[in-house]
Amino acid sequence: MLPLKPAPIVLTGRVVELRPLDLDADVARLYEISNGSAQLGAPAYDPEPVIWRYMGAGPFEDEAAMRGFLTGLNHTPNLLPLCVWRGTDLLGIQTLMSNSPGDLKIELGHIWYTPAAQGTGALAEATYLMLGHAFDLGYQRVEWKCNALNERSRRVALRMGFQFEGIQEAHVILKNRRRDTAWFRILAEEWPALREKFYAAEQR
Repeated sequence: MLPLKPAPIVLTGRVVELRPLDLDADVARLYEISNGSAQLGAPAYDPEPVIWRYMGAGPFEDEAAMRGFLTGLNHTPNLLPLCVWRGTDLLGIQTLMSNSPGDLKIELGHIWYTPAAQGTGALAEATYLMLGHAFDLGYQRVEWKCNALNERSRRVALRMGFQFEGIQEAHVILKNRRRDTAWFRILAEEWPALREKFYAAEQR
């Protein structure tokens, strides 16, 4: 039986490495790369529309507020936050969440990146590393859910090979607003062909 709390794991690819969130070591840097300041050669930006508009929290007024949010993620019994690194550069976070081991399904979520990560291939490789890990563990379904208004996230899900299943209206209340949620999924039997296609493209 798989555990409710996904076991900590380090996943290493060609571009990125995913490591479990370390609150003491990572929070200050995560706040720095997500608060709108210029980072890694990218210009300053407004963090609300660029990162946080469709997330359940943020933007955060200070490092302490972000720490409180991330502490909550770390303590969620069916969720594992993973920091995405490219060498010594911290780029963002992805999580294994909504874990239902008895049903052999899990979700990739709470995904955000600093704008400087655009064009690096970090999101694609991190997603495929997490998908490979989940299916290697024996999961039969990996989900991706997002605000139905979040066109960027919906495009990414389709590009990664997730299948659109529909929109659940009035799914949750986030930031005092009703959210309609777009559902996507990949099944275990679909994964081998997606994995082969992704890694073949990487070799070109």
